[in-house]
Amino acid sequence: MKIGILSVSQEIYSTQTLLQCGLARGHQMEVIDYRKCSMVIEQGRAEMYYKDFPLSQLDAVIPRITSSFTQMGAIVLSHLKLMKVFSTVKPDALLMARDKLRCLQRMQEVGIDVPQTAYVGNGQPIGPLISMVGGLPVVIKLLESAQGLGVILSESYRNAESTIEAFQQVNERVILQEFIREARGADVRAFVVNGKVVASMKRQARDGEFRSNLHRGATAQSEPLSLQEDYVARTAAKATGLDVAGVDILRSERGPLIMEVNASPGLEGIETFTQVDVSGKIFDFIEKKVNALKNGKVKRKVTI
Repeated sequence: MKIGILSVSQEIYSTQTLLQCGLARGHQMEVIDYRKCSMVIEQGRAEMYYKDFPLSQLDAVIPRITSSFTQMGAIVLSHLKLMKVFSTVKPDALLMARDKLRCLQRMQEVGIDVPQTAYVGNGQPIGPLISMVGGLPVVIKLLESAQGLGVILSESYRNAESTIEAFQQVNERVILQEFIREARGADVRAFVVNGKVVASMKRQARDGEFRSNLHRGATAQSEPLSLQEDYVARTAAKATGLDVAGVDILRSERGPLIMEVNASPGLEGIETFTQVDVSGKIFDFIEKKVNALKNGKVKRKVTI
């Protein structure tokens, strides 16, 4: 098969491990900087080029879209959809996962518990909202953030107010979330591929830090999920429309809470700490799906 990896750099661990995995399986692999693609729409035909390479020749793509280029990534994925190139991430699913409020709304819609959350309208008093999400301390989050950036734990009303005001002055959208004390700076990352949890790990924040992102110095270890955690991880991925997803779960006194659903979850941590060949699981899914499409066993949906 001819498979493209949509990535801003071939040197990123996740891109490199996917590239090597695909080559080892005998696929023709291309790393494509989706920011530099040209798109053509004409009567009866859509095409996309990277340099002089027509992407219509691809059988599938694996998107590794960074948060800074979400909109551009969604446009590229929409064009590939027109070209009938299979993608492990759909454009609408990418946009939903990247907007924390929309994602949480979707969790509410399908009956999955999340931390108590409030969206802060511009210029609105925050005191009542903080009370509604469980009081101080309170977690302040930008709606479009990644790797723990734009996530702050505020211990006082004054600090929360000034932080939110600063974000809103630069036109950032903000939510407040309850602080889950009993999680003690830990969460669980479940990696879902094609509706199944293929690997899971527990991440523990370093001393003095509440964010459990590995980029923030957290440690991790392989961690089995309870039946309920497995269910909510699979349901969260399905609800957002993601065939490949990293689902972050907080263990609370009232049960597992979905904190976030990631459309381009990193592979380094999950493969290192669980010793699971997650890249191989992704290729298993692609090979099965593309072969089924070629053999006419899966009907392509056309939306008008």
